[in-house]
Amino acid sequence: MKSLRCLIAIFAMFFASAMLAPSAQAQSRCTGKFVNPITDVCWSCLFPLSIGGLSIWPSTRPDTNNPSLPICACGSPIPRIGIAAGFWEPVRLADVSVKPWCFVNLGGMKIAPGFDIGQGQFTGPSQVGGQAQNTSKWHVHWYVYPLLYWMEILTDFLCFEQASFDIAYMTEVDPLWQDDTLTTIINPEVVIFANPIAKAACAGDCIAATARLPLDVTFWCAGCQGSMYPMNGNISSSIGHVQASRLALSRFAFKMHRQGLAWGTMGSKGMCDKYLMPVLKKQQYRIQMTNPIPTVSGKMGCSPIGASTLPPQTGRSYPVQGEDMGYLVWRKRNCCVL
Repeated sequence: MKSLRCLIAIFAMFFASAMLAPSAQAQSRCTGKFVNPITDVCWSCLFPLSIGGLSIWPSTRPDTNNPSLPICACGSPIPRIGIAAGFWEPVRLADVSVKPWCFVNLGGMKIAPGFDIGQGQFTGPSQVGGQAQNTSKWHVHWYVYPLLYWMEILTDFLCFEQASFDIAYMTEVDPLWQDDTLTTIINPEVVIFANPIAKAACAGDCIAATARLPLDVTFWCAGCQGSMYPMNGNISSSIGHVQASRLALSRFAFKMHRQGLAWGTMGSKGMCDKYLMPVLKKQQYRIQMTNPIPTVSGKMGCSPIGASTLPPQTGRSYPVQGEDMGYLVWRKRNCCVL
């Protein structure tokens, strides 16, 4: 009788494991595809193209302020005269996923080092303090991706970032990305903006980013997505995969600037060289989805940081196959063409 019970228990465990294994495997499986530079890139996001304050290739997409004079000068002791150009350049590619070591834009490969580190999560509604709340934890992979330079669209154009493809950053190995307390090392000002008044200001940033450009004065806000603090992937209020992943990416961009790993390129200060920008100017960037479904057209094809995700991103995240996000990051470049 005892042996019969043991046999029944073994069969029950075997049956349960057989039923649960596909689900567990589906939850941990990394999905994605390689980015096709022809069909998966919103090429209209290059524009507007300006010379000084004049838009020579206009666009319906909002643009940052450009230097008013078409002539510029760089170099010392004898400055060289050039033309002040302004354009948008695709320079970085980013994976954003709750699954550690998931390289979405590299075809959905999962390259694990063999040890347990950096586990992410996406939790459904729970009651916290009497209020329903969703939480999530995301990881970001940051690729050097100077697409215009590779494709040689304009040869010998020194304003393009000239670099090769590289995986520049992985948050799984960054302890500051894992823990809110450690993150205060790079964002100690978080205590100033942890109040209802500062959070209410983000509503105005949400409207501005959706209508045109985000408000750089409210640097602690990521518009409709939430707060820029803490500068990590721990999202306390997740509405959905698109909103939460864009917020994680916006925070990561801020973190890169704060650590001196990303620089300012827009405005008069960027005409001759890049400059330190420890406080992120959100207007410098546009974000375009590449995975699971690329946004390659429309006004919100490459929307600013903090813009609403409701009009352009509806239906672009779906269960199992469409839960890992990939983005192409466009950066405004003002440059003195010598």
